[in-house]
Amino acid sequence: MAISDWPKQERPREKLLGRGAGALSDAELLAIFLRTGSRGRTAVDVGRDILDRSGGLRGLLDLTPKRMARLPGMADSRCAQVLAALEMGRRYLATELERGFSLDNPEPAARLLTAELRGEPCEVFAVLFLDNKHRVIGFEKMFYGTVDGAAVYPREVVRRALEYNAASVIVAHNHPSGVAEPSQADRDVTERLRRALDLIDVRILDHLVIGDGHWESFSRRGWV
Repeated sequence: MAISDWPKQERPREKLLGRGAGALSDAELLAIFLRTGSRGRTAVDVGRDILDRSGGLRGLLDLTPKRMARLPGMADSRCAQVLAALEMGRRYLATELERGFSLDNPEPAARLLTAELRGEPCEVFAVLFLDNKHRVIGFEKMFYGTVDGAAVYPREVVRRALEYNAASVIVAHNHPSGVAEPSQADRDVTERLRRALDLIDVRILDHLVIGDGHWESFSRRGWV
């Protein structure tokens, strides 16, 4: 049965407009970009097959454009639409990193940093530089490592904090394994950074560990 023959309230586009995007399955969301199916198959069927082949929505969106376009049912035009939507989401979140956005609790910082770090194939250590009202004045991905860890140099963080004239920082790194549980090495790095930044009167507000769909906060655990 073609989607046009479905009850109106069950069609992906109508469901999205009437009940919100959260009411749609991953396959239904993808079907909106696909627009049409193939012989004997609806766009939702094709979308479900694409997700199965790529390991789900996360797997699909992590593919390079060339690999995505090679999936059956993902022509260049469809691939371009999906990638454009993904980039729009990233840019929407990135606007909150602009100077003047205030970070008063872990949730907004974790949301922003998850968007920036979750898709990285190796471990990345990033820093949000804040003023005395916890407003963002800078963001940098400072250190890159292997999937096993990143070399973090406290003096470089200190140098950039001085250049930004920061009053505090939120540091973060991703775990490419997807497991957000902090390691002892993570705690040791945080302590080294705290001691170095104390010398210039800059406070670490939090250290966030970004996993796959989950994050952990050192401040919530009372570790900073």
